[in-house]
Amino acid sequence: MPSFDIVSEVDKQEVKNAVEQTNKEVSTRFDFKGSDARVEQAEYVLTIYADDDFKLDQVQEILNGKLIKRGIDIKCLEMGKSEKVTGNKVKRSATVKTGVESELAKKIVKIIKDSKLKVQASIQGEAVRVTGAKRDLLQETIALVRKSVSDFPLQFQNFRD
Repeated sequence: MPSFDIVSEVDKQEVKNAVEQTNKEVSTRFDFKGSDARVEQAEYVLTIYADDDFKLDQVQEILNGKLIKRGIDIKCLEMGKSEKVTGNKVKRSATVKTGVESELAKKIVKIIKDSKLKVQASIQGEAVRVTGAKRDLLQETIALVRKSVSDFPLQFQNFRD
């Protein structure tokens, strides 16, 4: 029986490369000369440091550009609030969301069931498995999910006949 998985994954190596490129660009830019602007990464948590809120936003923009060039959807970033560190230095944390959260998975299953397509959707951990009798039904389901869920980056993997 044909099936596929709906997942939300981010390549950790690509995130690391984007962070390194951002730090390299920040260190060479004239407007950041003498500032302590940088991005640090711990697994899927990115921390952006800068001297003030304006520079913090500038570093965030550079990081977003590098992530996009590396093929990572910036909708998967969950931005925190900027906090004062010491003196007039500020930081902001950004979490890279991976996996389909249970609420979103339930929403996807409901969308598929309400569409009256002859496919079954089941939640399996941080993924949603969709099975159907024909390949065409699965392709219609992919189109439906892409159209319905646009606020979160989803990938469709393990397409099997």
